[in-house]
Amino acid sequence: MKDKSKQLQAKIDAALLGGGQKRIDAQHAKGKLTARERLHFLLDEGSFEEIGMFVTHRSNEFGLEKEKYLGDGVVTGYGRINGRLVYVFSQDFTVFGGSLSETHAEKICRVMDLAMKNGAPVIGLNDSGGARIQEGVVSLGGYADIFYRNTLASGVIPQISAIMGPCAGGSVYSPAITDFILMVENSSYMFVTGPNVVKTVTHEEVTAEELGGAAAHSSKSGVTHFACTNEIDCIHTIRSLVSYMPQNCEDEAPVLAYEPADEKRPQLGQLIPANPNQPYDMREVISGIIDEGSFLEVHKNFAENIVVGFARLAGRSIGIVANQPAVLAGVLDIDSSTKAGRFVRFCDAFNIPLLVLVDVPGFLPGTDQEWNAIITNGAKLLYAFSEATVPRITVITRKAYGGAYDVMNSKHIGADMNYAWPSAEIAVMGPKGAAEIIFKNEIAAAKDPAAKLNEKVEEYTAHFANPWRAAERGFIDEVIDPADTREKLIAAYEMLKNKADKLPRKKHGNIPL
Repeated sequence: MKDKSKQLQAKIDAALLGGGQKRIDAQHAKGKLTARERLHFLLDEGSFEEIGMFVTHRSNEFGLEKEKYLGDGVVTGYGRINGRLVYVFSQDFTVFGGSLSETHAEKICRVMDLAMKNGAPVIGLNDSGGARIQEGVVSLGGYADIFYRNTLASGVIPQISAIMGPCAGGSVYSPAITDFILMVENSSYMFVTGPNVVKTVTHEEVTAEELGGAAAHSSKSGVTHFACTNEIDCIHTIRSLVSYMPQNCEDEAPVLAYEPADEKRPQLGQLIPANPNQPYDMREVISGIIDEGSFLEVHKNFAENIVVGFARLAGRSIGIVANQPAVLAGVLDIDSSTKAGRFVRFCDAFNIPLLVLVDVPGFLPGTDQEWNAIITNGAKLLYAFSEATVPRITVITRKAYGGAYDVMNSKHIGADMNYAWPSAEIAVMGPKGAAEIIFKNEIAAAKDPAAKLNEKVEEYTAHFANPWRAAERGFIDEVIDPADTREKLIAAYEMLKNKADKLPRKKHGNIPL
């Protein structure tokens, strides 16, 4: 038995060494952690249980039969984050560049299957050169097996992908199906075709970082939700992100201990400028409403005219969608609609109540928007809110004009509670534009058209650029003092916590993609 124990320990030691010390040193020289080091920092200390440590590839072609490593380039298993169960896989770049083989894929599928059966999140730490070329179609089949499970798991368990190195070709599609993607600045990238192929086909000169780095995907494409300064920052962000989520779609997000106090926030009454065209930062409104320091912004660098993210209110997780008047006046456009729509659908899938803060002048006009399908893309956000069955509360802080008023979680599309500040303006369009249309002939016939226009603007403002008409019709439940907003929201979410709502029976809807 002693010899058997020695044999076991020798195999464990070999598996822990991955592709060998030389390759581990090369990984460190790039400023990157190894697959196992990443798991060490991600999971609660001592909680990791490995599955498939001794798995090796089955290939006997192109010399692979002479080169086998225990684990076959991916470390898989389960552990805990803040005491809660998660399933993990971490690709090992020191073994065949982290390339995916048949058995490598089988190991990932194994933990995904366990996660589905046991209702817990899956976290993938991706660092791979792509499919293992020597295995041909077998490795491609392995990717498809993973994609299929990603799709089945979508909306059932949270799925998080961290890109810690290269992620190219077919390997990008698994992260794309998951709920959140994190990238590390200057050391990770994602693209379907790399710089060399791009140069050959389009003659464009571009680096890997420019084409598919964290900066490009966090600001230009919106593919990644978080751009992290280094791997430790990335891992800490994952731990924080998981803390706002339930384990699965049948569960509720964790509730932190909260001691009720004076909930009035008088500073909120000072944030809206007297000039209706002057911008302000909606993040200040968010900070004044939520539990201190609890806001985790998602997609911060993409479509900055809308702000989305997780926060806590009286210890409870909520998802926030807020127009940002400091960028493009908070207008809705293609990118902001798809960004917010995606976030709303995640929150709804996982029982996270929604708070919507509205200051929106409408949809962005122009040929660029129309020709790139603002109609279809704007409808994504409308669809997402309309089908959401979680508690939904709206606060209109200032402008709510035109169709954007309807789309931003209005009472008409199923919002549970709708509040407005006294500064709210709820109308078809801004007073000046409305006056120019309604009183066109009267203004044209006046001795002083400019003076008449100003007069009619004031008249329209008095009638419509306020919250009172909407409140009279019941479209707004209450006009509230900004200082009372936090208190009102805490009470409303408490009232709504047992909300039960169901969509009509169907296989699934057909969101405008």
